[in-house]
Amino acid sequence: MWGASARAVAAELPSVEIGVLPPVVYLSEVRSLAADGNLIIGAQDLAAQKSGAFTGEISAEMLLDTGARFVLVGHSERRHILGDTDSVIALKFARALDAGLCPVLCVGETLEQRESGQTHAVVLRQLQALFDQIGSCVLETVVVAYEPVWAIGTGLSASPEQAQEVHALIRSAIGERDAMLSSLIRILYGGSVKGSNATQLFALADIDGGLIGGASLVPDDFAEICRAASRCAIEKNVK
Repeated sequence: MWGASARAVAAELPSVEIGVLPPVVYLSEVRSLAADGNLIIGAQDLAAQKSGAFTGEISAEMLLDTGARFVLVGHSERRHILGDTDSVIALKFARALDAGLCPVLCVGETLEQRESGQTHAVVLRQLQALFDQIGSCVLETVVVAYEPVWAIGTGLSASPEQAQEVHALIRSAIGERDAMLSSLIRILYGGSVKGSNATQLFALADIDGGLIGGASLVPDDFAEICRAASRCAIEKNVK
C-alpha cells in the first residue's frame, strides 16, 4: 500500500490530504516512494525530550530528518499498553510543535469507561492536560483524533451517533476557549473506519476525516475510504 497504490489514490484525490504513518524504521523508505506524489508522511510516536541519554527514543528532530511532517501523540496503545500518561502526552505534543511537526492528538475512552458513563469526563480530561501544558491557541495548527478504544480491533463499533456526540464535545470544549478555532480545527474519527461505513461517518457535522487502522492495509478498502472523504468534503463545502 505504501507504493503505487497509495500514490495512485493521492493523485486521484488531490483535494484530500492523505497521510501514512509507517514504523519509524521505514520512514525514509516510504518518503522515497511518495516523493513524486502528494502523500504526507508521519510517525507513530516521538520522545518527550529534546535531547539527552534516552536510549531507543526518537526525537522530533530525528523525525524531521526522515521527512516526517506530522506525528501521532497519545495513541490508545501508547496510553493503555505502554503507559503514556496525560502529562507525558502533553510534553510530547509540545515537543512536536516546537520542532515544527504537526501533532495529531489522540483521545478516547475504554469500554469500561464508556459503560460506566465516563466518556465525556475522560475525553475532557485528556484535552485539559493539553490546555494546562500549552494553552489552546496553538491548536489551529494541529489535528485531534477521537479513537474509542473499545471500537478498535474488537469487533465492536461506535454508531455514527456515538461518534458525532464525542466529536461535538471536543469541538465545544475547544470553542469555549476560542470560538473561531473550534470551526477551523480538524477532528478525525479512528474507530474501525471501513469503506462500508466511511461515507456515513464523514458526512456527520463534526467528523472531518479518519484515522485509519486495519483498513489502510487493504488497498481497495483504503481507496474507498479516501473517496468517501473527498465526496463528503465537497458536500460540506457546498453547504
